[in-house]
Amino acid sequence: MLYLLDANVLIRAHEDYYPIDRVPQFWDWLLKVADAGHVKMPFEIHDEIAISNGPLKDWICEAEAKKKLILDEQVSKDLLHKVLSIGYAPDLTDSELEMVGRDPFLISYALVTADRVVVTKEVSKPSKQRANRKVPDVCNSVGAAWMKDFEFFRAMNFNTSTK
Repeated sequence: MLYLLDANVLIRAHEDYYPIDRVPQFWDWLLKVADAGHVKMPFEIHDEIAISNGPLKDWICEAEAKKKLILDEQVSKDLLHKVLSIGYAPDLTDSELEMVGRDPFLISYALVTADRVVVTKEVSKPSKQRANRKVPDVCNSVGAAWMKDFEFFRAMNFNTSTK
């Protein structure tokens, strides 16, 4: 299984639960599972964090983190088109495309093979339409697997034990 991280997973982990300077075990674990090939982040999603400021940006822009985390692939234009047209709307305006951001890339990479799962903090809101749709709902529309961040942490056995 390959888990593909949404930027919000790392942003919220750092801001809310596992600050880099207070829970370094989380960040070490993340690099370990990334190095083992279990978790990756498309470069389009990585760049959402890389343009910010602060400790998370510093960590994610380190050569080791980039090498281990970034998915070494190019997006399929066909899959990206599928995600945009089926997952959001076939006639998105330029301003709507801007609102959608880079989430369609993340979901497109998940569609490459059946053993990929999007990991996100977003909550399903099926009533949202067009550019306001949430990642879980778009994944459901196009047949991409997804899970919440804490499901991923449990599935990959994150813990702070020093054993």
